[in-house]
Amino acid sequence: MAKPLEVTDQNFDELLGGHPLVLVDFWAEWCAPCRMIAPILEELAQDYEGKLVVAKLDVDENPKTAMRFRVMSIPTVILFKNGQPVEVLVGAQPKRNFQAKIEKHLPQA
Repeated sequence: MAKPLEVTDQNFDELLGGHPLVLVDFWAEWCAPCRMIAPILEELAQDYEGKLVVAKLDVDENPKTAMRFRVMSIPTVILFKNGQPVEVLVGAQPKRNFQAKIEKHLPQA
């Protein structure tokens, strides 16, 4: 069963380089909206297993990566395609909003 991966400043680029589609949740332990979307991200990791990697980056412990992508408020969820940011969602969102962004970038069957 797929679960979101914990990523850090140290292994972030390695993650992006190893997968064509990566959804990254920029979050913090103290953030209530971050906790609200955590179960949605777990569901997305399962729903898109094999098509998408879901990752979580704690902005308090990994400020370099958060600053690099200009994350000003959390939760910020960024979808990366081939290592480049292609979609950004800021704030707590319903699952369908994440699905709509992801579906736009999946290979067509």
